[in-house]
Amino acid sequence: MNLLNFIEQFPDEESCQLKYKEIRDKLGVLCSGCGCKGHYWKNDKLLYQCKHCGKRTTLRSGTVMHGSQLSFRYWFIAIHLLTSTKKSFSALELQRQLGHTYYEPIWEMLHKLREVMGRRDGEYELSGVIELDEGFFTTIRKDEEKANPLKRGRGSQKKSKILVMVESIPIEGKTTKRGKPRKVGHLKMIVIDDLKAKTITKKVKEKVSKNAISDSDSSTSYVNLKDVVKEHKPKVIPKDKVSEMLPWVHLAISNAKRLLLDIHHDVKPEYLQGYLNEF
Repeated sequence: MNLLNFIEQFPDEESCQLKYKEIRDKLGVLCSGCGCKGHYWKNDKLLYQCKHCGKRTTLRSGTVMHGSQLSFRYWFIAIHLLTSTKKSFSALELQRQLGHTYYEPIWEMLHKLREVMGRRDGEYELSGVIELDEGFFTTIRKDEEKANPLKRGRGSQKKSKILVMVESIPIEGKTTKRGKPRKVGHLKMIVIDDLKAKTITKKVKEKVSKNAISDSDSSTSYVNLKDVVKEHKPKVIPKDKVSEMLPWVHLAISNAKRLLLDIHHDVKPEYLQGYLNEF
């Protein structure tokens, strides 16, 4: 759906409310009081009333919009912009586009949507052949910078550690349009506290099918992956061969870093996972 289609389909607040109700009706509404699924719709108050106990449930209740005072159309516009563009939108830019007075509600709305994106990603596992590596993303840690001198390299306080896993299917005898020897599938980027083998193995077990094959470098962080996937193929990878042997995982890391730098500039570590969910 492009911008013109969106404006035509959702020209006002009422059209957005009707669409949201249509989606909720398909999913079903569960009464938080008695657990009943049967409800009457009260159009004058935009809420559901339980047929059994009479408890009322608003159209927003129990959804990403729960507790929000922003209009349905604001939410629809934000969802459309986040999902229809290759890049992203900062909260400040969306506030400007909407003409809204306050920054904080727009910022909170975007982060709620990014959280939902992360939950959606949690509903599937990566499968097939998986490229796996870690990335180091610069984040703001102002309090820590004042308290302690900054370290350099992998242990720097300014760097957040990210486990990156990409479905990457080898193509026999040819390359993709980008000249890559592998075809890319889904990817997951997970913020982790450390690079210990125990931490990495746990995350791979949660996010990757046990029938998958994993490709990685020979780091000691990956020594236990053979216990949670069908096959693990660690390789000693020279620096000048990384983009050739693990092409998609490093392209994903590079693109994500560029997006954060271009659109959001400075990111706090506690919000980094949300931005990666959106990416």
